[in-house]
Amino acid sequence: MREKRDGSTWHHSRGRLMSCRATLARLAILACLALFAACGYQFRVEGAGPTIGGASAPTSNEPRPRLVIRTLINSSYEPNLETRYTNYFREEFSTGSGAQIVSDSEAADLVLTGQILSVIVSTLSFTLSETFERRVEVIVSVRVEGVRSGKKMIWTQIAKGASEFFISTDLQFNRALQDRAEEQAGRFVAADLAARFLLELEASGSTKQASAPASASH
Repeated sequence: MREKRDGSTWHHSRGRLMSCRATLARLAILACLALFAACGYQFRVEGAGPTIGGASAPTSNEPRPRLVIRTLINSSYEPNLETRYTNYFREEFSTGSGAQIVSDSEAADLVLTGQILSVIVSTLSFTLSETFERRVEVIVSVRVEGVRSGKKMIWTQIAKGASEFFISTDLQFNRALQDRAEEQAGRFVAADLAARFLLELEASGSTKQASAPASASH
């Protein structure tokens, strides 16, 4: 019975000691906080706080030139490319050229016209009896002119895009692969020219010079 009482007393003393230590720790923390407050220290979060859905990207107030992209002229031997390539140009220029793409019926500052000069399909790897891989190369020329009277051509470029595809024994499938390669090559050209046009606008300061446009020409 004595050993049991001694053990119980020891556990009770140990519990009181731990409780005292926790109390002293809390008092020390409160004393530090009071000291910081007395010395002028403040805890704050710099910058904007978190927002549901993420913060919106900053927008620029600088006016962007309004650009009309006319349907490209197809001078290649591949039919029905002009509509698809024109759509590629409108998509790429709307996001990567620094210009605001508008329809032909809207007022604009600039107009882009272009021509698909050639579509070349060449063989990359083959044997005497079989072709394994081909490449599609597309060459496109564009020019940008001002809409207002007195404005002449302000930018012209020629760009080339290429894409490869493998040959199978299925002729229809090969045609689909070639169409896909032509699409990729056209998108590469459109993205390349959009990036070049953005550099041109930044170099010439055209984004800061855009003002109220005249009536769109047809």
